[in-house]
Amino acid sequence: MKLSDDVKKVLKNNLWDLATCADGHPNVVPVAFKDVMDDGKLVVGDVFLQKTLENLAANDGRIAISVYDAKSLEGYQIQGRAVHETEGELVQTFKGMVEQMFHGAATAKGALIITPETVIVTTPGKDNKKVLD
Repeated sequence: MKLSDDVKKVLKNNLWDLATCADGHPNVVPVAFKDVMDDGKLVVGDVFLQKTLENLAANDGRIAISVYDAKSLEGYQIQGRAVHETEGELVQTFKGMVEQMFHGAATAKGALIITPETVIVTTPGKDNKKVLD
């Protein structure tokens, strides 16, 4: 699925909440170490994602992201599948970012690569709940 420029803009400029579920127990976490890749996949640095990773392992990688602009209320829910990587250039980039921000007190253990499958408008108004192509 190709993300529109509007969706990418909101993703790049705001915090995300990641939601996963396993065995009927939902989990949601805010993330700040994240980006939109050129190919439209989403990437999240794994700093404190233990329960998220457990849920992803139990539910075939199913994940949802909620993101919105607090001023305009433009928002989206993105549903997709995630895989966890622990090696490579992307992981090293996140390790550097996290270690710099936390002055070495924390690091990224890996990165989630999320492939969007469905984008749903959460902005209040006539398009609310609209599924984007």
